[in-house]
Amino acid sequence: MIPKFVQPFLWSYDVNALDLTRDKRRVITQVLNLGTKEATDWLFKAYTKKDIKDCLVDPLPGEWNNKSIIFWSLLMDVEPGQANIRILR
Repeated sequence: MIPKFVQPFLWSYDVNALDLTRDKRRVITQVLNLGTKEATDWLFKAYTKKDIKDCLVDPLPGEWNNKSIIFWSLLMDVEPGQANIRILR
């Protein structure tokens, strides 16, 4: 079940139909892109670091905000994937 305080960051999805296992890439991506500290704290309890890193290394095409993927990749010490993102150096 997705907590009420996380649901606003999944606004374009039917949260009752989302499955935390099946839809983990979507949930992780949306919360890291849009979530508050409370929502990201929940995310890091709900998913493993490997799950989160995998979403950064192999991002959903066109779903990531450039600033967000760069920020989280730095924090998680991974090289962000290049699926539809431009890394400004």
